[in-house]
Amino acid sequence: NYLGDFLKTINKRIKLGIILILILFIILLVRLFYVQIFNNELYIDRAYDLWTRNIVVSSRRGNIYDRNGKLIVGNTLAPTVTIIPAQVKDKEKAASSIAETLGLEVSDIYYHFEKKVSVEIIKPEARKITEEQAKKIISYNLDGVYIASDVIRYYPYGNYLSHVIGIVGVDNQGLTGLEYIYNDYLLGKVGSSNIFTDAHGNKIGNIGDSYSSPSKGLDLYLTIDIDMQIALERILDNSESQYKCAEAMGLIMNPNTSEIYAMSSRPDFELNNYQDYNQEIYNRNLPIWKSFEPGSTFKYVTFSAGLEEGVFDVNEMYYDKGFSIVDGVRIKDWKAGGHGQETFYEVIQNSCNPGFMEIGRRLGKEKLFEYVKKYGFGSKTGVDLIGESTGILFDVDKIGNVETATTSFGQGISSTPIQIVNGVSACVNGGILHQPYILKGIGINSNIIYREEKTEIRRVISKETSEIMKDALERVVALGTGRNCYIEGYRVGGKTGTAQISKGGSYVENAYILSFMGIAPMNDPKLVCYIALNSPITYIQYGGTVVAPIVREVLIECINVLDLPKQDGGHKLSIRYYIDKNRYTVDNYVGKLRTQITMNPYYKISIIGNGDTIIMQSPNYGEIIEEGNIVYLYTN
Repeated sequence: NYLGDFLKTINKRIKLGIILILILFIILLVRLFYVQIFNNELYIDRAYDLWTRNIVVSSRRGNIYDRNGKLIVGNTLAPTVTIIPAQVKDKEKAASSIAETLGLEVSDIYYHFEKKVSVEIIKPEARKITEEQAKKIISYNLDGVYIASDVIRYYPYGNYLSHVIGIVGVDNQGLTGLEYIYNDYLLGKVGSSNIFTDAHGNKIGNIGDSYSSPSKGLDLYLTIDIDMQIALERILDNSESQYKCAEAMGLIMNPNTSEIYAMSSRPDFELNNYQDYNQEIYNRNLPIWKSFEPGSTFKYVTFSAGLEEGVFDVNEMYYDKGFSIVDGVRIKDWKAGGHGQETFYEVIQNSCNPGFMEIGRRLGKEKLFEYVKKYGFGSKTGVDLIGESTGILFDVDKIGNVETATTSFGQGISSTPIQIVNGVSACVNGGILHQPYILKGIGINSNIIYREEKTEIRRVISKETSEIMKDALERVVALGTGRNCYIEGYRVGGKTGTAQISKGGSYVENAYILSFMGIAPMNDPKLVCYIALNSPITYIQYGGTVVAPIVREVLIECINVLDLPKQDGGHKLSIRYYIDKNRYTVDNYVGKLRTQITMNPYYKISIIGNGDTIIMQSPNYGEIIEEGNIVYLYTN
């Protein structure tokens, strides 16, 4: 009985074990069926992931076009060397071949082959190489060495617009300028070349490689007119070469919308070789970053504020004795002896500082600074570019009459070129301040999917005051200090600027920023052009003499670009300009030391030679010379 019971127990356990095995086998079959039928793609993908080595294929960033669809920034092929270290049979040979092709030391390349990684991009040494270099490396037929498709930015206009466009880093990411601001739109989706290997990195022969294509980013369309930009860049190059200035900056704007037609800075830089330059050069877009005393270009603010508030009449007489005394401080005019009896129209024509101090006095500091701020000074314009400065204004509650007086003619405060240009745009467009912008639209495959429109900020002055200001600024060019910007047949307005450079709380001796702001045509403004030169090497330190002709040249080209018809009416160039063009008697410089030669407000001086003493001059002492011409001085 005992044996029988034991055998029965064993039999039951065997049966139970068999049942459990059958159940597990059924579960396994069900699981296999589920994996094979319902979840097979998931596990195949996981297997492929384990076998796959991805060679990244860079995406093409979106193109950048001007307002007329002309290409400003594109892309061009620049391959990159990528390796799968486990597949490289002769590392020394591979490293040596690549180094020789790229003109590098073997040690610069070899350390990449020693890395314990599945895929290694040889960067930066073999990133974005030339097509010729890539073809040569391919010809070596090196195991484990692959050439990945990569791109770099292509700039058909070289350095032009460099600060605005901005730079792209080695990883195809925008770092500055528009490339940075709109990086998410410009950056496409990367692709890959997929190579299948076993656990040891060896290529699996019976599985074909696959390719995932990249997608291109969205395109930007700018308000920039590349033809105007070319004109501005070329003329700034000439000015920089002629005057050896420390900095030069230019800005062209549509005064009715505040669209930016052109913007440029000097010094500039090569976009694909930005590493060769100091950060201060490629990080500073001067028309929006540089903050300095605006000088007389600011005077439209004071003049229009006085008109709007009715504190003077344009035909009212004012006597300029060459200075004004404010709270015991004698503040001089730029012209020794003053301008004498003149109307307020002539106050702005002659850029008469005491006249503007009188307008500022009548307005009072609260009302003057109300208009200063309404025009946008002391705050960012909101332009869609990075690095914009706010400028510096006096604290109205902490200033007295002297600061009010100097502010009235643009001294003691600081502003950026874009603030000056945007403000005068409001002054001549009927009185509306707009927000400047440079992005006109976003598109894909030549289809615009988004368009930017002008943004009104506020009304600054009335239409009636704006009409008077247009007339006043036209008088400046036809009859006053801006005559060197006059264009026959076109009604041009403008304002000169000569600003001292302050450093450490005081002004630098014989250091000026010369500027001029030109507007055309004054009966229906379409263009505002502003150019400033920082510390130009010239003995005539007046914006109207040095910079007005430069702006005139830019305006002529822009007028041709816009195909503007000639204008009827307006103010004709002063008869005096035609008859004698302000002729002056040449001073005697022979026998003087070159250190004794000072600037002359009426003609240019050029010293030839490296000696200390002037031994000859041309024209000679006592001869007559026209304003703006050159007296050559020769040293020993």
